[in-house]
Amino acid sequence: MSFQLFEQDTLFLQRFLKSAGFYGAELDGIYGKKTDAALNAFEARTVEIAETLSKFDARSERNITSLHPMAQQAARIFLKKVRDAGFDARIISGTRTYAEQDALYRQGRFGSPKPIVTHAKGGQSNHNFGIAWDIGIFQDGLYLGESSLYDKAAEVGLSNELEWGGHWKKFKDRPHYQLATGLILANVRDKFEEGQAIV
Repeated sequence: MSFQLFEQDTLFLQRFLKSAGFYGAELDGIYGKKTDAALNAFEARTVEIAETLSKFDARSERNITSLHPMAQQAARIFLKKVRDAGFDARIISGTRTYAEQDALYRQGRFGSPKPIVTHAKGGQSNHNFGIAWDIGIFQDGLYLGESSLYDKAAEVGLSNELEWGGHWKKFKDRPHYQLATGLILANVRDKFEEGQAIV
C-alpha cells in the first residue's frame, strides 16, 4: 500500500477514515496496522465506486479519490452529467487538510500578491471534511476562472443532495459543490474531529 492520502497528517487521515466508517481505533496520530488496514479498505471502496460509475481525467481522479465515498459517488454522477452536456469540466480540488486550508487562506493576505480565493481557515471549509469539491471549466484547453458556463454547468449537474456555492449570499463560489448535510459547519467540524459520521 502506498501511504499517500494525507500522508503529512496522520491524525487528519484517521479522522477522515473514521468519519467515513473505515477506522475503528483510537485517534492517536500514529500510522500503524489499523490505520493501514483502514486506508486499504477505503481505497478498495474507492476503486469499486470508480468502476461502477464513470472515470475521468487524471486530475479529476486524484481529487475525487480524496473525498468521502458518498461524495465520490455524488461527484462522479455530477461530473458525468456536466461533461455529457458538452462542458469540458474537471474536478480541480477535493479534500484539504487543515494545514492545506490555512496555506490557501494566506493567499492574497500577509503580503502574498496572489488574489484571495477563500475566506475559510483550516476547519472552516467543507473541503476539510471530505464532502466538497471545486470544478474548473476549460475551453480549447484553457482554464476559465470566470465564466457564465459555471452557472450553466450548475443547471445541468445540481441535484437535491448537493449544495452549490453559486447560491451563497456572501462570496459566491460558482465552482464549489458540497454534499448537503443539514448541519451547520461547526457541527460538521465537531463530528469530523471526533471521527463521527457526517453523512
